[in-house]
Amino acid sequence: MRTISTLAFIFCSSLFMAQITSEKGVLGDFDGNGTKEYAYTKVSDCNDDCDGQCETTIYFSDKKIKPFIISPAYDGALYNLGDLNDDGKDEMGFYPGWCTSCWHPFYAYTLSEAGWKPLVPPISTHCNQWEDEKFPIKKDPKKKGYVIITSSKWENDNIKVSSKSLKIN
Repeated sequence: MRTISTLAFIFCSSLFMAQITSEKGVLGDFDGNGTKEYAYTKVSDCNDDCDGQCETTIYFSDKKIKPFIISPAYDGALYNLGDLNDDGKDEMGFYPGWCTSCWHPFYAYTLSEAGWKPLVPPISTHCNQWEDEKFPIKKDPKKKGYVIITSSKWENDNIKVSSKSLKIN
């Protein structure tokens, strides 16, 4: 009996380790129905050294909203970006975690009838940008239908952070 209990514990533990659930999530009206949904992440097939497929799936408390996968990503931070494109729905931001490097893309997604799609191309960011509290995307207050993208790039042996306005509609 003891052997069966030990085997059951090992089996259940390995299942738990194969699918890590993030305790962090975010609230937002991602489908525009007037009710806030909770978004959260689960990581699959990724160890502490980022070996494996390293897929992060974003799930929603409203099961009518289809989850989507970002890969490679060792979990990460979710952001409610607000309604950046004036379609009545909050956009989703995701900053993936990884085991090496300070360079990470920031992703901004919007929900369409066909499912989640990128609002803008991935935004290159460096940890210096985050430490200086220069968030990668926000609505441009001066131009309707535009966002301000703040990104990092390697230039002349330095990390340069710059911003530009980009049309999204």
